[in-house]
Amino acid sequence: MFKNVLVPTDGSSLSLKAAAQGVALAKALDAKVTGFFAAPPATPIVYRNNLPVGFAQPGEHAEMIKKTAAKHLEAIERLAKKAGVRFEGVHATNDYPADAILDIAKKKKCDVIVMATHGEGGLRGVFIGSVTQKVLNQSKIPVLVLR
Repeated sequence: MFKNVLVPTDGSSLSLKAAAQGVALAKALDAKVTGFFAAPPATPIVYRNNLPVGFAQPGEHAEMIKKTAAKHLEAIERLAKKAGVRFEGVHATNDYPADAILDIAKKKKCDVIVMATHGEGGLRGVFIGSVTQKVLNQSKIPVLVLR
């Protein structure tokens, strides 16, 4: 059925719960897990919790992205290792995380995406939309959404 399960993460606890389900699905199907983290491209301004907190050279910022990706992907890798599931971790920079998720799914030949939704609704959901909603609308492969 499914041979390669894509598990995108934003590092949240909700993403980690979805990752656990993605790993369980992969184990049940003897599939591989591809963990994925997308970050905005490096800029001189450094943000924490959506607030500018300082400046960094592009190389420094790129290193911060690399470390953050490694941290979030390591959490999925631990789940996969514990379950005895093959794992590959990938990260990319892209201003549009949904596009990055769909691109990596195609490049890595994933056949299902397992991801969380934070349930942004109301006006915020209407104006900015959610990454999950965009993936659902544009994906050519099945998407399992966990809340």
